[in-house]
Amino acid sequence: MMSNTLGTLLLVSAGGFAGAVARYWIGSRIAERLKTSLPYGTLTVNLAGSFLLGVLWGGGADGRLMALLGSGFMGAFTTFSTLKLESEALLRQGESRTAWLYMGLSYTLGLLLAYAGYILSLTYIKL
Repeated sequence: MMSNTLGTLLLVSAGGFAGAVARYWIGSRIAERLKTSLPYGTLTVNLAGSFLLGVLWGGGADGRLMALLGSGFMGAFTTFSTLKLESEALLRQGESRTAWLYMGLSYTLGLLLAYAGYILSLTYIKL
C-alpha cells in the first residue's frame, strides 16, 4: 500500500504531466491561428485554469482531487512565469500598450473567472 505522501506526490505528478501537455497543445494551437503580439494562447489557458480552479474550490473537491487537478493539472496548465516573461518581452519590444493590456486582462479576468467558477460550483456542482 502506498503512503499518503507518496500517493499524493503521484497524483500531483500525473496531473502536472497532463496539465503541461494540455497547456502546450492548446497554447500552440491558439498562437498558430491568432498571429498577433498579444499572447492569446497563454491568456486563454490562464483564464480557463482560473475558472476551473474556482470550480474545484467551490465544489468542495477533496484532498486527492485537489492534488490531482488543483496542484497537479492546474499548476502545470496555468503559467504565471510565462505571463511575466511574455509581458517583459512585449515591453522590451516597445509594445507597452499590448503588455499592459495583457497583464490587465490576465489579472482582472483571472480573478473574476476564479470567483465565477467558485460561485457557480457552490450553487450547481458538488465534487
